Amino acid sequence: MQSKLPSHTEYAVIGGGIIGLSVAFHLTRLGHRDVLLLERDQLTCGTTWHAAGLITQLRANENMARLARYSAELFRDLEQLTGQPTGFRQSGSITLAATADRMEELKRGSSMGKAFGLEVEMIDAADAQRRVPLIDVSDVLGAAWIDTDGITNPIDTARAFAAGARQGGAKILERTPVTRIIVKEGRLTGVETPVGIVRANRAVLCTGMWSRELATELNWSVPVHAAEHFYVVTEAIPDLPANLPTVRDMDARFYAKADAGKLLVGFFELKGKPWGVDGIPRNFSFDALTDDFDHIEPYLAAAIERIPTLANVGLQLNFNGPESFTPDNRFLLGPAPDISGLYVATGFNSCGIESSGGAGKVMAEWMSTGLPSHDYWEMDVRRAMPFQRNRRYLCDRTVEAVGNLWALHWPYKSPETARNVRVSPIHDRLALAGANFGEVAGWERVQWFGSGSSTSAFHATFTRDDWFRFSGEEHDATRSGVALFDQTSVCHLLVQGGDALALLQRVSTNDVDVPVGNIVDTPWLNERGGMESNVNIARTGVEEFLIVTGAVQRNRDLAWLRVHARGAGNATVADVSSGYATLSVMGPRSRELLARVSPADFSDDAFPFGTVREVEIGYGLALAFRKTSVGELGWELHIPTEQTLGAYDALAAAGSHLNLRHAGYVALNTLRLEAGYRDWGSDIGDEDSPLASGRGFTVAWDKATNFIGRAALEAQRGKIPRRRLVQLALPKQAPLAFGTEPVWRDGKLVGYLRSAGFGHTVGCGIGVGYLRADDGVTSQWLSEGRFEVEIAGEKHPAVTSLRAFYDPSQTRVKGEWYHAKELVSPELRAAFPSSRIARM
Repeated sequence: MQSKLPSHTEYAVIGGGIIGLSVAFHLTRLGHRDVLLLERDQLTCGTTWHAAGLITQLRANENMARLARYSAELFRDLEQLTGQPTGFRQSGSITLAATADRMEELKRGSSMGKAFGLEVEMIDAADAQRRVPLIDVSDVLGAAWIDTDGITNPIDTARAFAAGARQGGAKILERTPVTRIIVKEGRLTGVETPVGIVRANRAVLCTGMWSRELATELNWSVPVHAAEHFYVVTEAIPDLPANLPTVRDMDARFYAKADAGKLLVGFFELKGKPWGVDGIPRNFSFDALTDDFDHIEPYLAAAIERIPTLANVGLQLNFNGPESFTPDNRFLLGPAPDISGLYVATGFNSCGIESSGGAGKVMAEWMSTGLPSHDYWEMDVRRAMPFQRNRRYLCDRTVEAVGNLWALHWPYKSPETARNVRVSPIHDRLALAGANFGEVAGWERVQWFGSGSSTSAFHATFTRDDWFRFSGEEHDATRSGVALFDQTSVCHLLVQGGDALALLQRVSTNDVDVPVGNIVDTPWLNERGGMESNVNIARTGVEEFLIVTGAVQRNRDLAWLRVHARGAGNATVADVSSGYATLSVMGPRSRELLARVSPADFSDDAFPFGTVREVEIGYGLALAFRKTSVGELGWELHIPTEQTLGAYDALAAAGSHLNLRHAGYVALNTLRLEAGYRDWGSDIGDEDSPLASGRGFTVAWDKATNFIGRAALEAQRGKIPRRRLVQLALPKQAPLAFGTEPVWRDGKLVGYLRSAGFGHTVGCGIGVGYLRADDGVTSQWLSEGRFEVEIAGEKHPAVTSLRAFYDPSQTRVKGEWYHAKELVSPELRAAFPSSRIARM
């Protein structure tokens, strides 16, 4: 154990694997010199040392691709920056497709890569074999080639980060375990080691598979679980090219790379083997696990079929070592929601080496400024729910998580293991009605209703099969009649006290000082003017407000309020979500349905848009919000949990005479896309301004109270945004879009779709995305350009608009649907004159 422990540090990095070393390196690159890294044993001794060292940049989403791309660029220059050789070699990678579905996914991934600056070349089987003569391509349909991918030596790369960090002034202490993280009044104050306490302003856990246990001691959910990861190394293969590209066959679940004249072949088996259920030994260091040849034998056999040379060489090494996995196969980065100054970077799902450079940069910037450099919500640790640190849950999910890493990424696909953790009071009723459930934040949420024998019963596909038909019928029923959505997963936060109004005025852009019984739609901004969240606030009393926000935003929004409540005087914040279920009744006949189950007056005069009333439903009570998320007349019913079943039964019985349709979240998404409604986390996030996102109407410039982020908005006010959220529509015959598709203007890449679906009412594809123009995105710039959206390698003409394509005047929302003269925007009528649109 080392003795030169400082009494204080600005930044404490806990863990000396490649992630922790990268964070320390990047902190020094930002000019920070007071950086201390503490490693319990020796650098790289946990999982870094046995990693395969693959560098691939084509990931499932933008942010993971961004991290991997930065890492690849950094590794190319890291030896020059630090003087330490890394073993990095840019030999390229090839990902094979032996099924039509995999080929479609690779084509879509190739297009996505273009949106993020990554060149992915789609090649045929013959070209694949030319680049890698070892492979058998008799059943290969095509492949994705990335020239800038490669491999690196994990230990040497970690040493380079360490050298660079030391050169920048960081202090690295090995054999100095952190035994306790010290927190006082909601703020990190230091860390404790066997040789003393170090006071610290900020600290980050880069502790891999030990992270869950360390965080749980602080009542913080960091859901990671170790799984066994297997690879074999062959004996020497004569004339094996040193620059052999990495080969991936995701359907066969193996990868192969050249390793000093041998082949290293690793596996991501369909069902993984969780490890360390009862905890990871603190003295686990440079250790391997017991091999299990029977477990990997089917996958090795598949690898031999693909690479016949393997049948003629022996195995020099059969290795098994642990890797960390998360429940949703996404990283865990960012701040502890309830502990200021404490951060985490863990849960890399066997992608730690290739993401280490990007993750280190992200965390260094985040810790330095308090904000991430981009919107990294998909990887933000604050999405993790409290229950997800449950060990049995993590163990059962990890069995699937290993295989999900390389499973086809179907639209709306949810894990199949560790389900039914959080269910609505009417879950069983919905199941009997044919619900197909997905999972979000542990909640069982209906995606669509249909036959359980459907071929797409557990997820959607890239084509228009049963899921498309079922959700389309729900979409149409909402537009023409009345539909019921179970939205119980939404989060309810209660703010009370004499200073509750002042608190909410401070964090909200809109004016919350409204009469009791009114609802306010408002973003919450950070200091740079980005939207930390977007919520609905109902004033239910003079000193009482009920906030409704998204299920996955629970931790983030609760922490945001609590942090700002600390200096707000008499204001309390509580999560009351378990006390409510939410049923939404939407459509032009929603008023008629509610009148059949309640004596309340739902007329426009008695119950105007944007108000909340307590109403009787069946034998119970509910808080009814006159609002909509689908672009139609409707109400959200927030019902005490124990009264929900009765309310639902009353609605269902009365609705049988009105052709009430049950509807799910896929229809909810396509309906809101048509109506131009923004979804926080998909369309808007913490780097997006409301002024560039069509949310300017939520900014109360004239309210007396200053709000967080106002200065940043003032600097944008009156200016034409260079980056602006735009609606896009595609011809009916175009393939389905789901988000991340590149958008081109006159042959130049100008953005990509943040979310997309099919507009069943307008009869065409609908999407929304941020487009960029040097002189600003204006209606004229949109009208003068020729726009295309690229889907799976093919470009399709697109129509653009700054307004919603469906009912842009929002007449139907206000109950004036029978007076609507312009259901569909002129842009669509002009673009598709022969379609269903022109006849509306």
